[in-house]
Amino acid sequence: MTVHALEAPRGCFPGHLAEETEIEERMADDEDTACMRRLAAGDDSALAEIVKRWHTPLLNFFYRSTGSREDAEDLMQSVMIKLYRAAPRYRVEARFSTYLFVIARRVLQNHRRFFRRKMFGLVDNGSVSETFLADSDDGKVREIEEFFQTALKSLPESQRTAILLLKQQGMSYREIADAMRTNESSVKTWIFRARQKLKEAYDETNR
Repeated sequence: MTVHALEAPRGCFPGHLAEETEIEERMADDEDTACMRRLAAGDDSALAEIVKRWHTPLLNFFYRSTGSREDAEDLMQSVMIKLYRAAPRYRVEARFSTYLFVIARRVLQNHRRFFRRKMFGLVDNGSVSETFLADSDDGKVREIEEFFQTALKSLPESQRTAILLLKQQGMSYREIADAMRTNESSVKTWIFRARQKLKEAYDETNR
């Protein structure tokens, strides 16, 4: 009796799988490239198609990086805004996914720099080392952010408002005084005391 070798179905071999994967990725790239060209031509609906394909991958990337769903959503939207603005200059020089995550990484780096400046600016120089913040992982950075949010809430309303208007809104002492209906001397005192209390709280936490 002759024994015939079983014929493997097409696509079962690693080579076939790799080839099919490559074809699928190439087709996806073609779709994204076509969307970018449509976007450059003024068809805003093309952006919705890109968002549909890339929403979950970007969200996962940012969530793992920040630990915050809210931040991840905001950063994902920032990427799409940058992608929209870049559409007229888009050229196919690499895979679309590579191009997209170059933008995503820059957005994430800008987010981290902004956060570190915000945290560092709330207290006097030296209270929280910029080098420490720069070297901290995302979990530690998130921990520091949560600490400052809690510490700010513990301040008297006048001190909290004054330091936030100074650091977050970039207002001058005179503008803060006008907004809070007081004088510059009081504003300077509130801000000095707020910084002092934040520094004491931070030092106590990190002993």
